[in-house]
Amino acid sequence: MKNELALKQRIAELEKLLAQKDAQIAALEERWRLAQQKQFGKSAEGFVGQGELFNEVEEIVEAAEAEQQSISYTRKKPVRKPLPKDLPREQVIHDIEDKTCDCCGGELHKMGEDKSEKLEFIPAQIKVIEHIRPKYACRHCDKSS
Repeated sequence: MKNELALKQRIAELEKLLAQKDAQIAALEERWRLAQQKQFGKSAEGFVGQGELFNEVEEIVEAAEAEQQSISYTRKKPVRKPLPKDLPREQVIHDIEDKTCDCCGGELHKMGEDKSEKLEFIPAQIKVIEHIRPKYACRHCDKSS
């Protein structure tokens, strides 16, 4: 009986020691996983105060969102700064020679024009060349359609 009691105590001690060793193994495995994650996983790569360095990107995005126009969908309006008005300008007009309608022979009227500007750099001289393309439509065909 005394021997049995000593064996039971020894078994209890060994089970307690085994539980401690299991806890140590679990802690070491967790440390190993964290080290693997730190070395090979995604990293935050952040420093204290780093968030304030890049606020200007958010400001640009907010300004860009304000410049959207709404039709039946949203699109960003092109934002190109106009060329300065004080630069010398040269106009090139791309016009058609025959201003008669192909289908009815009626006279075409000017209904608008497209303009585009191109900055041309000539050494020691800068000028703006405006390309003007008149648009024509036939009033007779417009009425009959």
